[in-house]
Amino acid sequence: MDLTYTEEEEAFRARLREWLAEVLPKVPPKPAAADWPGRRAYDAAWQRMLYDAGYAGLHWPVDAGGQGATPTQHLIYLEESEKAGAPYVGANFVGLLHAGPTIAAEGSAAQRARWLPPILRGDEIWCQGFSEPDAGSDLASLRTKAVRDGDDYVVSGSKIWTSHAEVADWCELLVRTDPEAPRHRGISWLAMPMDAPGVTVRPLRTLAGSAEFAEVFLDEVRVPAAHRVGAEHDGWRVTMVTLSFERGTAFVGEVVACRRVLGALARTARANGRWDDAVLRRRLGRLHAEFAALWRLTQWNVSEAQSIGGVPGSGGSVFKLRYSHARQELYDAAAEVLGAESLDADREWVADRLSALSYTIAAGTSQIQQNIVAERILGLPKGR
Repeated sequence: MDLTYTEEEEAFRARLREWLAEVLPKVPPKPAAADWPGRRAYDAAWQRMLYDAGYAGLHWPVDAGGQGATPTQHLIYLEESEKAGAPYVGANFVGLLHAGPTIAAEGSAAQRARWLPPILRGDEIWCQGFSEPDAGSDLASLRTKAVRDGDDYVVSGSKIWTSHAEVADWCELLVRTDPEAPRHRGISWLAMPMDAPGVTVRPLRTLAGSAEFAEVFLDEVRVPAAHRVGAEHDGWRVTMVTLSFERGTAFVGEVVACRRVLGALARTARANGRWDDAVLRRRLGRLHAEFAALWRLTQWNVSEAQSIGGVPGSGGSVFKLRYSHARQELYDAAAEVLGAESLDADREWVADRLSALSYTIAAGTSQIQQNIVAERILGLPKGR
């Protein structure tokens, strides 16, 4: 991987900076955290601006509606957008970072034509219906069932930790279509309309006071068989594609954000006298090195993903494992720098610190990532 920039790439950076400088002053203030309809409209409007300017799906293949940008251009876009304080994907994240790339990689031509353009334009929001009350880290034990009835599946069961379900139009849904098959082989990946009869959404409030997650109850919901992505009973393999995006490239922008937060912490420490603490300085210095290394790993993962057809490899688990813990360490350091101010619930850093606690669980627990690294990268035997 060549980490230097060509003249063409620097020209791309310059055009992007110019565009961001022009449009960001026109972006309205972000709605309150609890205003999810407002946040959906805000995120969708930003996505439409990206689409109109040619930056939506920048790294997606051209035949999937993207721009076919190089890995380096994709990384430049993420870096410059974060530095400029541009909105992140927000409520669009499942569609743009999980479902959309999965459909681009595994969907039929008709499915790609139906779902990818609205995702890129910000017209339709997706949520993720994977986890269940008794199927979290052990996702293959899911019990939501789908029974074939003519041209439809009839789906019954429940999901939990369903991101943005209350404002979503579609759900990437895992269901069991063959209860007699080995548990990894009887699963299918469906695209379910959230307005279908029988879908009930119950928001869940997090430790930080937000409600971006929900329980979803499914009572004989009819989902067309044409909405199945991949072959029937082959959903586990398709799910691994989804999770590889979630672990491998979905957190890219957040690494840049963490580096920005680290810089802000250093400036705050200098201003409030905490910089005189040599132990704290060493801690911040180590975190600086940690996130610099994670950014290089991010560059590697993005480059690898695009070189092998767009799907991230096992390196995503290495990244997810270390990033989850580094993020928690960053916000622990923030509490040390801020002192009593770290207890002010109105500060954005406080909410970020609370949300950081979930990162060792979300998108596959750290224990699951350790198993993946041990088995798929180190070649160690599976545990019994």
